[in-house]
Amino acid sequence: MLEEELFAVLRLQATPNIGVIIAKKLIRHIGSAQQIFKERNSSLLKIDGIGEFVIKQLQKTSFLNRVEEELKYIVDGKINFSYFLESSYPTRLQHCVDGPLLLFHDGKINWDQEKIISIVGTRNLTNYGRSFCNDLIAQLASHHPIIVSGYAYGTDICAHKAAFENKLQTLAVLAHGLDDIYPKTHKKYMRDVMNNGGFITEFWHHEKPMRENFLKRNRIVAGISQATIIIESAEKGGSLVTADIANSYNRDVFALPGRFDDVYSKGCNNLIKNNQAHLLSSADDIIAMLNWDIPKKSAPKQTSLFIDLSLEEQKVYDYLQHNGKELLDVIALDCEIPVYKLSSLLIQMELKGAVKTLPGKMFEV
Repeated sequence: MLEEELFAVLRLQATPNIGVIIAKKLIRHIGSAQQIFKERNSSLLKIDGIGEFVIKQLQKTSFLNRVEEELKYIVDGKINFSYFLESSYPTRLQHCVDGPLLLFHDGKINWDQEKIISIVGTRNLTNYGRSFCNDLIAQLASHHPIIVSGYAYGTDICAHKAAFENKLQTLAVLAHGLDDIYPKTHKKYMRDVMNNGGFITEFWHHEKPMRENFLKRNRIVAGISQATIIIESAEKGGSLVTADIANSYNRDVFALPGRFDDVYSKGCNNLIKNNQAHLLSSADDIIAMLNWDIPKKSAPKQTSLFIDLSLEEQKVYDYLQHNGKELLDVIALDCEIPVYKLSSLLIQMELKGAVKTLPGKMFEV
């Protein structure tokens, strides 16, 4: 990305009252972040959802010195970043409507690994939760998943440590810029994380770990992975917010059950009781639900000559034949078919023997 375009993206990111969804809409409609600030007001007003208020915000310039400072930090420091329209951006997060425009990262991260899971939970991890978390990651190690968490106390750091102890990649999603680290006591684990994955954040280098940043961070934790696992949680807590976000993205959520009177099992038990999470008893539950035990096929199946598909069904079939098994939401996005309509199409296609439904809201030919 050229510096001029990066400056425009940073400016858009810093513009008051312009959220990431509106920013993405503008970029996709206009073609580039640079052009947004050159476009005529009359052209911008033709975009659905863009009115005088948004245009007034785009014209503000009082914060441009901060944008210049951040650009200098990125360029001079050779900071790695991924832009939401580029192939270097995490694939699953790319399909989240509110995924960040830019994702800054540091370390040795291999984005090509398909098996990515997020593990979160209480900061007051009990011996029961700690033992289960360590055993779970050790049992999953042969599948080489990337372990994602938030680098906080308790469950987060337990998951990160278990990952690099089992020689797995681990991603620490920060609620602040790359120039800081929180909590300070976890500085001693930074080298291990950097050598076995890395740190990622959407926040500029000077941003501190404010309370609201942790809530924003949670959507990256949920969106970047196949599934979110809740080890332990009280009746209320940040990990339950992450579970809720993961469900909104149509991702699988797993929760470790506990005794009904245990404070740090109440959140997990409620998730399971309300059908908001799968009951997690061992690594086998994750392996089966996410189809990690199904070997990849060497060649796609051919459609029977006697199957009569409509134009839209054929479009979906061709997509799955080319891409392999895929999530319902991803198919809808890439094929430009509303989810409600696609669900009906896939049912008809399954009845015709053209596709097969897999656990986790996935489909294949």
